[in-house]
Amino acid sequence: MSHPKTARAWTYTNGYPSTLKQDEIALPTEDEIKTTPTQFLVQISSCALNPVDIQTQNLPNWNLPFTPLNYNHPKGTVMDFSGKILLSGSEVPFAPGDEIFGMTLAPYQPARGALAEYAVMDTKTCPAAKKPKEWTFEEAAGVSLVYLTAKACMENIRTWVEKSSTKRIAILGGSSSVGIYTTLLAKKEGWKVIATSSGKNKEFCLNTLGADEHVDYTSQNVRKAVEEFGPDAVVDCVGGKECIGLRTSKRYISIVGDKTGRTMMGGPYTYYDFLHPITAATQWIRWAKGEVGLGESYDVVILSPKKEWLEDATRTLRKEDIHVDSVHAFEDAKKAFERLNTGRAKGKVVIQVASKL
Repeated sequence: MSHPKTARAWTYTNGYPSTLKQDEIALPTEDEIKTTPTQFLVQISSCALNPVDIQTQNLPNWNLPFTPLNYNHPKGTVMDFSGKILLSGSEVPFAPGDEIFGMTLAPYQPARGALAEYAVMDTKTCPAAKKPKEWTFEEAAGVSLVYLTAKACMENIRTWVEKSSTKRIAILGGSSSVGIYTTLLAKKEGWKVIATSSGKNKEFCLNTLGADEHVDYTSQNVRKAVEEFGPDAVVDCVGGKECIGLRTSKRYISIVGDKTGRTMMGGPYTYYDFLHPITAATQWIRWAKGEVGLGESYDVVILSPKKEWLEDATRTLRKEDIHVDSVHAFEDAKKAFERLNTGRAKGKVVIQVASKL
């Protein structure tokens, strides 16, 4: 196909959902893309939403990496994607026609967000891998961010769990997207898992994911139930402080931090959140105490953007391990964001950008 000059894309200026809108964006020329040998042009088939896609829309511009500082400048959105390579620089390990999946760490620049017909990516900020033939584009779109985060969680607790004879972990938010993959990876290691979720997802956590025990946070005392299980480490995928400092736990990690609001930025950012200084200070103190042995080791962690881990996902995950909550049309992107924002999605919320490539 000829090189596209424009693309339909969803953009925002500042603030979700008020400034999110469908737009038409200009794409760089073929020569402009190839000037940077690590850049490639991808035709997006599907993209998948994550809470961070909403949270970044609510951040001030100066808090966003790789983005114009102009407050009213349209910015791209959404990190996770699947699609087909149309054009690749000399240092890109993909060729035109390759079907790939990945995530961009820099969706905010024009023509860089995954919620678009076409996007320019850079291997320096976009880990990606070839899509297995048995995965649909919709399934592949939702793997990258949550799998990379789950792998990071596993590596951040491995030392403490492997030292223990019981090898038990608690996963708070077991039916969340990161919780799903953390459970699957932990069970592949042979670890015992207790997962929390609402009661309606109990069978999913136990029978589909393979968790050994389940806690219904809507009807049970979560801290008491998890403490009775006796985990060596806790992986928090939902936020809050309910299970910090359990008697048997040697390591507590969170991908969210103490906050529980869905529109606020989570992850290590919470250590530096000047809008909530008490929370930030509390987390720093907790981390410092753990570092000197005054309580369980504590940290708020983030994914590692390793393409090797995505390649590992293609070997580790079976098709049935990938869970899609819902698929929405490109024109219905706002409905997809609304579904994500309910906090009730079981698996990934996906937007189909193109039905055929």
